[in-house]
Amino acid sequence: MTNRRMFLKSGIAGATLLGFSIEKAQAEARNLKISRTTETRSTCPYCSVSCGVIIHTEGDKARNAKPIVVHVEGDPDHPINQGSLCPKGITLKDNIVNERRLTKVMYRAPGAAEFVEKDWDFAIDRIAHLVKDTRDRTLREKDDKGRTINALTSLAVIGGCTDNNENNYLMVKAFRAGLDVVPIEQQARL
Repeated sequence: MTNRRMFLKSGIAGATLLGFSIEKAQAEARNLKISRTTETRSTCPYCSVSCGVIIHTEGDKARNAKPIVVHVEGDPDHPINQGSLCPKGITLKDNIVNERRLTKVMYRAPGAAEFVEKDWDFAIDRIAHLVKDTRDRTLREKDDKGRTINALTSLAVIGGCTDNNENNYLMVKAFRAGLDVVPIEQQARL
């Protein structure tokens, strides 16, 4: 009884014995697409499981060279997922390399029909002004019994699973102590 391995071995040996050269076929064999890439370890951003991923990028790291993501896979050394990824996690490359992904600030003024490209300073200033205006209008300083509560419930803040505990701690401090925001959540369970 011949198994698959024996069949393939005999096929290669048979081709050589019959005078066929397999050197050209071996020369045509391509290297893996990740053989010349840079590996970067990260965390999947989709849920609170925080699976480890390896992102493979091509690029020579020169100042004017932009790295290109060519492959994303589960990290086999990660204690949570040990190299496996769920159906959402395995599609991570499609979210990074996607012609529909926004990479610039697009702003549509109230009542306008078209989006206009803006710079990041405009976006940060606009967000800061809107947060301050919302806080000034809706902050509840006292409850029904006259006790001081300083509760801002008209804004909510959420952190991501790719943020580490230190970043989430600072986020809570900034928004709770600095702005009195009550609804704060983050999905990192590390």
